[in-house]
Amino acid sequence: MTASAGIRVIEEDLRAVLARDLPWQALSGRRIVVTGAGGFLGGYLVRTLLALHRAGKVDVPLQVVAPVRDVERAKAKLADCVDDAQLTLMRWDLNEIAVPDLGDVHYVIHNASQASPKYYGSDPMGTMLPNTVGTAALLEALRRGGDPKGLLFVSSSEIYGAVSSEHGLREQDYGVVDPMGLRACYAESKRAGEALCVAFHHQHRIPTWVVRPFHTYGPGLTPDDGRVFSDFAYNVARNEHIVMNSDGSARRAFCYASDAIAGFFTVMLLGKAAQAYNVANEAAELSVMEFADMLVGLFPDKALHVERRVAVDPAGYLRSTVNRIVPDTARLQGLGWRAEVTPEQGFRRMIETLA
Repeated sequence: MTASAGIRVIEEDLRAVLARDLPWQALSGRRIVVTGAGGFLGGYLVRTLLALHRAGKVDVPLQVVAPVRDVERAKAKLADCVDDAQLTLMRWDLNEIAVPDLGDVHYVIHNASQASPKYYGSDPMGTMLPNTVGTAALLEALRRGGDPKGLLFVSSSEIYGAVSSEHGLREQDYGVVDPMGLRACYAESKRAGEALCVAFHHQHRIPTWVVRPFHTYGPGLTPDDGRVFSDFAYNVARNEHIVMNSDGSARRAFCYASDAIAGFFTVMLLGKAAQAYNVANEAAELSVMEFADMLVGLFPDKALHVERRVAVDPAGYLRSTVNRIVPDTARLQGLGWRAEVTPEQGFRRMIETLA
């Protein structure tokens, strides 16, 4: 991401998030832990929280604590805000079977996860543990705090498994996940993380909320992400023709980062405890081929096109066998949330930060 363009777009996105009509004041002066701060959505979460006081949304600045495995890498990813006095980076690996000392934390937003299928085959344990052991550790650390307010668990649409595609997936719709399949390391661990949150709330009466993002994109996705929406966007930014390694029929719903982040905070501030909410733009359903054609069409001056050929997936990448994964977001919309950014708008914004 080019620094100036990326920061400009992210700042515009933050203004869009903060313009949402939410009870932000509930976060005033709170100490909030955000995992995955060095990643794509984690960076948005950290920046949103730090911006609340500057935007006049809270009376007292928040304290944001970001446990990360690699502090130096996180500093580079958060270069525009790493010197903020309200941000603390701490070294912690959520693969460890131990409870971190987070002090008197009020909220935890657990976003750390290896979401790309490229990790499912190459690092299945590193995919599973943050969602299971890491979730349990964070819940216990929150419980030990002096005034715990709750934990938001960022789950995934992958938990639905192989389910009927006749209608948008509702939160109560579930299909089969083969626990003996290696790709299940992600979906099953997210399911376990959700179950931990429900059990914790039931037993300790501390709120937990679950969000299930679908295919979320925006500035901050890396060129080695491995997912098709990131790969194709980087192809266009680099003036490369898009290579289609499938028939392009798989259908997905794409959600821009600012809409997803607004959805996360809507659930944390207005949602029902121990309940899951789909976070997605159901109006943005595209087949992979339609998506590729859209990207090429956004930048006609580049004179790019889509090439079809059979190719071997990268080492460790485990392809989904589900052809259509699209949501029903009625539950989240019932809290007042709406998606605002179309795929054409969102991917143009993303690609312009990469050029």
